[in-house]
Order: sequence, then C-alpha cells, then structure tokens
Amino acid sequence: MDVVGLLREARDRTLELVEDLSDDQLIGPRMPIVNPLLWEIGHVAWFHEHWSLRWLRGERPARDDGDALWDSIRVAHDTRWDLPLPSRRDTLAYMRDVLDRCCERAAAGELTARQRAIHLYCVFHEDMHAEAFTWTRQTLGYPPPRMGVPPRPPQGGGPLPGDVDIPGGTYLIGASLDDPFCFDNEKWQHAVDLAPFAIARAATTQAEFAAFVDDGGYRRRELWSEDGWRWRCAAAADHPVYWRRDADRWLRRHFDRWVEVEPHRPVVHVSWWEAEAYCRWAGRRLPSEAEWEVAADGARTGNLDWTAGGCVDVGADPASDSRWGCRQMLGNVWEWTADAFAPYPGFEPDMYREYSAPWFHTHRVARGGCWATRARIARRTYRNYATPDRRDLWYGFRTCASTS
Repeated sequence: MDVVGLLREARDRTLELVEDLSDDQLIGPRMPIVNPLLWEIGHVAWFHEHWSLRWLRGERPARDDGDALWDSIRVAHDTRWDLPLPSRRDTLAYMRDVLDRCCERAAAGELTARQRAIHLYCVFHEDMHAEAFTWTRQTLGYPPPRMGVPPRPPQGGGPLPGDVDIPGGTYLIGASLDDPFCFDNEKWQHAVDLAPFAIARAATTQAEFAAFVDDGGYRRRELWSEDGWRWRCAAAADHPVYWRRDADRWLRRHFDRWVEVEPHRPVVHVSWWEAEAYCRWAGRRLPSEAEWEVAADGARTGNLDWTAGGCVDVGADPASDSRWGCRQMLGNVWEWTADAFAPYPGFEPDMYREYSAPWFHTHRVARGGCWATRARIARRTYRNYATPDRRDLWYGFRTCASTS
C-alpha cells in the first residue's frame, strides 16, 4: 500500500473505533489510565500535522490553539478533561483537513526517504492509538466497536502445553539496517550471549492462571517480590482485574458483557507483578527480552488486526509458529518480559525524542502484539512498554525456565 493509502486506511480505522460513541462517552470519566477519546482523536491528527506538515515541510499551524490542546508533551494528562476542546463536529473537520493536506503532499511527487519515514512514523503512531481506543473501551465498559470486517474463525484451537528448548549461544537482537522501518529503541542489531533455556510453546492460559488464583496465589506472600506485594496490597488484588467469581466458576468482562472464562485462551489484563508471582508459583520465570526475541525467530503474524474480534485459543494458528515451535508470538496477546525498558548500546533518539527516552528504567517491556494490534507494527524486534502496575492493557505472558 502506498503512503496515501496507509494514511487514509489508518484514519478509517480510527474513526471506526469511536464513531458509535456518544458525545458524553467521548469525554468519559477522569482516570489516570485513559485519555478523553475526543482529545485523543484530535491528538492523532495533530501529530500528523506537527511532524508531516510543520516540522517536515515548514507549514504554518492549522489552528493557533492546536499545540495548547493536543501536544501530549505540553499538556499534562490530568488536565485534558478541562481543556476547551473543539466540538465533535469541529474536531472531525480538523482531522479531515489535516488528512487531506498530508495526502496531497504525499501524492505531489516522489517522496524522499526522510519524507516517507516521517509519514510512516505518523501512521504507526495512529495505529498505536487505535489499539489504545480498544483498551479504553474495555476499561470503561463500553461495547466493542462495530468493525467493518466480520471476524474470521481461527485455524485450530485448544491448549498447547509444553516447552521448546533453545540452545545457548550468541544471537543477534534488535533492528537491522535492512529493515524498512523501526523505532529508535530497536536500534541497532547487536550480539547477546544466552545460556540454554526452555520457553513455553504458548502463552499462559486463563485455566492455568485460574489454578494459581484458586490455590491462593494472591494471598501467599512468598510468591510475591517486595514491590509486587506492595502493589497487590495497594490494589487490593485477589484475581485479575476483569474477573469475578460466580458460584463455582470464574467470569471475565469482555467490554460490556460478562463471559465465562475461556480455558484455552490466554490470560489477559494482568500486571507485570501478577505475571511474576504466577511464574514463581509455577516454578518458572518470565523470559528476558533477548530470550523472547530469539524464540520468536521466524514467527509469522497470527491473530492481529481485529481478525478474530478478541483473543483465540493458544493452540490456534499453527502457521504462526516460530522456527523453534513457539506459537502466536506475533499476535493474540502482548507478552510481558522480565526486563526493564532500557536503551540498546549506542542509543540515539529519533526526531520524536519523547517516544522512548523518558520511559527508560521505569517501564517493563512487552513483546509480540495482540489481537487489536495492527499487523504492520507487529515484528519480533518491536518493543512495547508499560509500568509494571498496568493491568488494563491487552497484556499476558508466557513462561520460561533455565536449562543449564
């Protein structure tokens, strides 16, 4: 797809994800883990304008107040509900104007490598927010968005127990100079030495996590690190955030409805601390970033782009297997890794300096992508990240064990 096609397709997805919501729902309650959706769709358009039109081409701002409204670096999160935001109608008009101008510039002639890279950066930024719209709707209990393409049934299903063994050695991780696009935190490819390890063929399932919950895992202090136990007590966590007990079964909230826990689908919406405690209960650990990336070598994309409308069984999509035999490493559910988010050797920030550097050493890394991630983002070198307390995201994990 050419750049103009990508720009328009990304915007179509953005609008699909919010068009059914009322004006009140587009504002929503003030919460530290979500944005007002009306602000967020304006920010997405502003980002295109700021980088593709103003920074890249020197054009004047479309609105005198645009930076004061939508610059996420300047506008503190908790003030975004108090801003004099344009109406829904005016916000959509601004979005159309910016999109049309970006498409006109992109179609005017042969793009330089720099121009193409900036347009792609803005498309991927919009894709990230599109995924954020889905977990915002989940957080707020809104119904799932009405997408234009009906979900396809997954290929295969059921559990996928067991490990694959990966030999120790020197491996390359990180983005290559030959990659068509990467973010600054993926640069550049470098060698790492790994000891032999075993990693689960599939992500941890809801049934496996339910066994941990039912065994009193949330109340057993010895399973939690000091910081994890502090978080558990502060959050009063006794089970995953969107679970509830109904007689002898567990239910899980999926957007605006409660469904019975799906035993073979991955557990999702768990914090890093919950994943760490489960691993200790299971006699396992989380894989390092490097171990995860090596295990994902040769993986093909699986359940992405809303193709199934949610997570599928961990045994589905055998065509997604990595060369080692790990399934769904690119799709279905994001997977926490053991590591703190940190720069690779020789790190230099890209033009959007705030994308990575401010979050180093305070966030944990998740890899792979989920069912709501755009397939064009998902690749084995892509590094997602969040604070370890986040349990509103489409995050799960797979376990690992040392074998040396």
